[in-house]
Amino acid sequence: MKTPGNMQSMMKQAQQMQARMQEEIAKIRVEGSAGGGMVIVNMDGNKNLLSVKIDPEAATDLEMLQDMILAAFNDGMKKVEQESQSKLGGMLGGLGLPPGLF
Repeated sequence: MKTPGNMQSMMKQAQQMQARMQEEIAKIRVEGSAGGGMVIVNMDGNKNLLSVKIDPEAATDLEMLQDMILAAFNDGMKKVEQESQSKLGGMLGGLGLPPGLF
């Protein structure tokens, strides 16, 4: 049976680990693209869109451009998720938690 002091210590460690994980995720930078690089988006680990680059040739067809922007954004989101899972997996790997929990 754990004492209240040990529980407080465990909670403090968990809070510290959560803060470290949030810091690591915030550092993530990914690039999503579509149309063979005609549209490129940059995103951070918090899923914020940081920049959009559009090749001028892509602007000739508005509907196609809209589709490429959406595809590039979705590509970036997928990469953020993959990178986040990779970082979290590395940080949580030593805890002995069941696979797939995070």
